Amino acid sequence: MERQPDIHVGILSATEIRVDLLAPYSHKATGSAVRGPQTFSISPDKRVAWQGMEHDEVQLTPGENGASFEVYDVTIGVNFHWERRETQRFTGALKIIVEGDKLTLVNVLPVEDYLMSVISSEMSATACAEFLKAHAVISRSWLLAQIDKTKRLAAEKEEYKSCTITDDEIVRWYDREDHVNFDVCADDHCQRYQGITRQTTPTVREAVEATRGLVLTDNEGHLCDARFSKCCGGVFEEFENCWEPRHHHYLEATRDSADERNFPDLRVEENAREWILGRPEAYCNTSDAAILGQVLNNYDQETQDFYRWTVNYTQDELSALIERRSGIDFGLIKALEPVERGTSGRLTRLRIVGTKRTMIIGKELEIRRTLSPSHLYSSAFVVEDGDTDERGVPACFTLRGAGWGHGVGLCQIGAAVMSAEGKNFREILMHYFPGATLDTLY
Repeated sequence: MERQPDIHVGILSATEIRVDLLAPYSHKATGSAVRGPQTFSISPDKRVAWQGMEHDEVQLTPGENGASFEVYDVTIGVNFHWERRETQRFTGALKIIVEGDKLTLVNVLPVEDYLMSVISSEMSATACAEFLKAHAVISRSWLLAQIDKTKRLAAEKEEYKSCTITDDEIVRWYDREDHVNFDVCADDHCQRYQGITRQTTPTVREAVEATRGLVLTDNEGHLCDARFSKCCGGVFEEFENCWEPRHHHYLEATRDSADERNFPDLRVEENAREWILGRPEAYCNTSDAAILGQVLNNYDQETQDFYRWTVNYTQDELSALIERRSGIDFGLIKALEPVERGTSGRLTRLRIVGTKRTMIIGKELEIRRTLSPSHLYSSAFVVEDGDTDERGVPACFTLRGAGWGHGVGLCQIGAAVMSAEGKNFREILMHYFPGATLDTLY
C-alpha cells in the first residue's frame, strides 16, 4: 500500500506577494527561523527578492505542528462572475518561485490535509455526510490521476496539445496541464482550495477520514479522471467533448435521475432545443434552499438560475463582447449557429457569423469564455434572434441555457439531492461514474 503523498498547490501569482507567518518557519536554504509579515518581490533579473537578498526560490517549512500563514490579496473565481480578493490562511510549507515575470506562491502539504480544505471550499462544510464522502473520493481520485498523468507524459516525452487553430476554426480546451511548476492551482480551474480559511466541521473531517485513501479506478485499474461540476442540466456530458479526444467508459451520457437511460439524443439539434427550453425531471432540478445551501457557498448563492437560465445581449453588446474576448473582429454579429453538440446538449463547436468574418470556435469552455464578460454558466444553450435589418443583422440575441459548468462526472447539486434522499456515497458515485470501482490506495 502506498504512502500518502505531498502535493504542491499554486495559490497566486504576482510581482509582489505579502505573507504573514503566524508561527516560526524555517528557511530551507539557511535553516534560520522567521515569522511575522514577509514581503517577496521579483527582482530586475527575475529572481526572488526577500530580506535584502536575491534567491532562485524561497522555501519555508513550519517549525511546529499546526503552524499556519496568511496570504494577502488572493484572487478567487478568476474570470468568473464571483471573482474577488481575499486574505486566506494555510497550513504546511510554502515556496516562492519565479514564473516568467511574476512570483508564484506554492503551498506544500499532505493530500488528506488538502482534501479537508477542498471539501469545505467547493461546497458548504455543513452538507450531508454522504455527499461530502462522495466528494472526498472524487477530489482525491482526480488529483492523484492528474499527478500520474503528468508523470506518464514526462516519461513518454509526449507533447500535450490543447489547441488547434486554422483560418476557419479555433478549438481549444483548458485543463490543469496549464500548470508546469506545481500539481494543481487553488481556484475553479482545478479544484477550489482555500486552506483553512473556510470553516470546516466535524462532518467534513469524518468524511475525509472515513474515505482515507479511497479512490475510483477504471476497468484497467487506473485512477479515474473524476470530474465534477455544479449542475449538469439533466444529462451528463462525456469527457472527450470538453477536453482531449479520449473516451473514459465511466464518464458517459446518463440522465441525472433514477431513470438513468431515459433521455433523448441531445447531439441532435431538435432534441437539444426541446430539452433546454423545457424543465425535465432531474436530481439537479431543484429549488430546495436547504439542499442548495449545502452545495453553494455564499458567493455561489448569488446565482440561483443554474438549472435553466437566460442571458440577453443587444447587437452592439454582443459584437463588442466577442471582439474583446476573442481578439477577432467579426464585425456585426449576424448569427450564432450550432455546429456540434455533446451528449448533454452542450455546444462543442459553434459558428460565429459576422459581417466581416465567419469562424467556428470550440470546445465548451472556449465558447463560454467568448460569449460572456466572465463565463457563461454552460455551453448548453439555444439562441433566439431579434428582428433583423436589411443587412440580415439581428437587433438582439437571447441565449437560453441549461446547467452550470462542463457537466462531466459528478453533478454537485444532483449529488446533494441524492444524499438528502437517503442515498449513500457509494450509490452516489456509481450513479455519476458508472462502471468505476472503489479501491483503497493507501
